Amino acid sequence: MRLWVCIALLSTVLCASADRPAVVERLIRAGQFVRDAAGGARDMYRAYRDMREANYKGADKYFHARGNYDAARRGPGGAWAARVISDARENWQSGVSGRGAEDTRLDQEANAWGRSGGDPNRYRPKGLPSKY
Repeated sequence: MRLWVCIALLSTVLCASADRPAVVERLIRAGQFVRDAAGGARDMYRAYRDMREANYKGADKYFHARGNYDAARRGPGGAWAARVISDARENWQSGVSGRGAEDTRLDQEANAWGRSGGDPNRYRPKGLPSKY
């Protein structure tokens, strides 16, 4: 009985440490990408919700940068989600808001800054509550 238990444990250890087939590795990476993308979308939504809650004049660039920063820290999937969401938002807003091309350009600059790992506090306005 002890021999069989030892063989079973040894087999488990050897199988766990063996290289996985390439297909399994790709599936694992794809699953991680999807998980990162979903988390990145949540990060972007959280930044949007906080921006709406704060309702603080001049803070939109900070929240753009913060959402992109948080999403990109999750990995390639999070950075992808942040880029897609940011671009879609800016394309929609540029036709609706009437704030102009300059505001859109500055929003995109803040988005790119956050996605590249830059500190979102660069865009933080004075007086914004520390909760955000």
